[in-house]
Amino acid sequence: MNPDQKYPLNQSKLTSENLAQAVFIVNRHAKTATNPKFLYKLKQESLKKLILEGKAKKVGLHFSENPRNSQQQSDVLVECGRYTFHIPPTKTDFHDLPHLGKLDGLVRNPKAALSLNTAKALLQSYTGLAEDDQPPTNKQKNQRTYQKPIFKKLGERYF
Repeated sequence: MNPDQKYPLNQSKLTSENLAQAVFIVNRHAKTATNPKFLYKLKQESLKKLILEGKAKKVGLHFSENPRNSQQQSDVLVECGRYTFHIPPTKTDFHDLPHLGKLDGLVRNPKAALSLNTAKALLQSYTGLAEDDQPPTNKQKNQRTYQKPIFKKLGERYF
């Protein structure tokens, strides 16, 4: 066991069903997290690796329920075991995958009984990502340290 790991992980736990459950838990918590960037990156990298290994497959494209700056946006529907997820599309996805239209709100993923810490540890061991590997965000880069204002008497120079 890694000293910085809280949970023991062996290779037998890295089944496609366990990984799909872990992605489901991470995705569910990312929606309400205060800083969801790492969780979404962990989800996306895990799904990419699952697709490359043949444990998951891209099914088609769905119209996004929450398009960002446009009227319409599509997401790739990925099927992994009994779970389905959405990830951002690549340019080739628009040519290779069928468009499935609007998302069916009746289709739900099965429940998973896994803690967020266990799910994160499982996916981190699978992908090799670490939470500290995140580069600082633009907001962190642009933050200046607070400097007290200098008040001079009328007529004095600031230099």
